[in-house]
Amino acid sequence: MKLKLTLAVMAAATGVPALAEGELNIYNWGNYTSPEMIEKFEKEHGIEVTITDYDSNDTALAKIKAGGHGFDIVVPSGTYIPIFISEGLLMESKPNEMENFKNMDPVWVDVEFDPGRNYTVPWQWGTVGLTVNTGLYDGDINTAAIFLDPPEELKGKINVVPEMMDVMSTTIYYMGGEQCTTDKEVLKKVRDKLVEAKQHWLSMDYGNIEKYAKGDLGAGVNWNGASLRARLENEEIAFGYPATGYPVWMDNAAILADAQNVDNAKLFLNFIMDPENAAMLSNFARYANGIKGSEEYLDPIMASAPEVVVPEELKGAGVVSKTCPPEAQKIYTAIWTELQK
Repeated sequence: MKLKLTLAVMAAATGVPALAEGELNIYNWGNYTSPEMIEKFEKEHGIEVTITDYDSNDTALAKIKAGGHGFDIVVPSGTYIPIFISEGLLMESKPNEMENFKNMDPVWVDVEFDPGRNYTVPWQWGTVGLTVNTGLYDGDINTAAIFLDPPEELKGKINVVPEMMDVMSTTIYYMGGEQCTTDKEVLKKVRDKLVEAKQHWLSMDYGNIEKYAKGDLGAGVNWNGASLRARLENEEIAFGYPATGYPVWMDNAAILADAQNVDNAKLFLNFIMDPENAAMLSNFARYANGIKGSEEYLDPIMASAPEVVVPEELKGAGVVSKTCPPEAQKIYTAIWTELQK
């Protein structure tokens, strides 16, 4: 997707200088960026924005590590931020010294993955759970059995998002393990369960909103905002929170160490810490954000949507995702690689 700046064209025709010069290249999850918010940024700053999509943290990490990408900003999940930093891939851009940092919710300032926010700015945050078409299945949806031990009516109609840690963590909890476990017995059970379950899956696709809305998918592992967007198009769609445990995540915008448009990238980080702009992100992708005051600008549906407001009895099952040690990552990657075959 490329959103072109009309202001620059007008400036060239009238002789009036634009507010800023150049461009900004953002590497982000697909269908996750508000076009309205980007257009506002372009008009305010005279910067042309280009957005390139990816479908998983691993895809983004591999692309950035390979070099020669031309991106200025990337939006990884918190679990991957320490990896990006340790690899020297992020610039210490000091968002905590920017004008709009005062708007960041204190809950999200001293986060484990970036204490004090020297590298990153909140993009959006949410949960991993199960999207289910209740027209096909009317049983319990608050269980990972939906994709790991699926009922007959859902077999062959299941989609699993291609994000390793979300799927691995949900499965580990279902099999009785803890986050970042290296217990060989538990992980053998996890591996065997995933391999067994895969025969009942239809796909492992990132872009699934329209497929759920149209009834092409019956159920699967998904993110809460994507599930809400599908429900707004099909009232039979519901979102379940696995009672055995589900990941709670935050995605974050950061400037890359080899960014070519650093000043423009810093303008953008400050821009998305403005409450109205943060709300534009949430109103588009349907996830919560980490910016105080954005509530005033949110679509009213966000305040009561069951995909956003976790049922009281299931709040305790949420596990804030953290970066697992290399030895755990290595085992998970091996299992995940086998699952891709």
